[in-house]
Amino acid sequence: MRKTVLIAVGGLSLVTAAYIWTATNHWYDSIPGVSLTGPLNFHFAKDVALAYLASGAALVWAGVKHDRSAGLCGALWLVFHAVFHIWIWIHRGSPMDVVALTNLTGIQLPAFLAMWAAISVPTERVTA
Repeated sequence: MRKTVLIAVGGLSLVTAAYIWTATNHWYDSIPGVSLTGPLNFHFAKDVALAYLASGAALVWAGVKHDRSAGLCGALWLVFHAVFHIWIWIHRGSPMDVVALTNLTGIQLPAFLAMWAAISVPTERVTA
């Protein structure tokens, strides 16, 4: 199960990276809540795409190689991003709207599943 989660969330992150990188305007205009953050900043959007790329690559590597450290590194940015979006949601008055649903399904759930899966990868014991 953890391998599947790591590879699936990693793949989702890689697809997200490609989407933001190649269709920045479409991403900005079509994902609920993105345009609420202010005017489109291409440099910042590309930075976000690169963060998703790094995270996705680490998660896929973790799933394929059973590498706990890579999984934790890959999940960490996603969890920080998810917690930040929870903070934003609270400061928006905690509305149950399409932005909250998009954040829950597209940001929070994948992030927390990835962290659970990464933590679940057994560590190897080195014996002398």
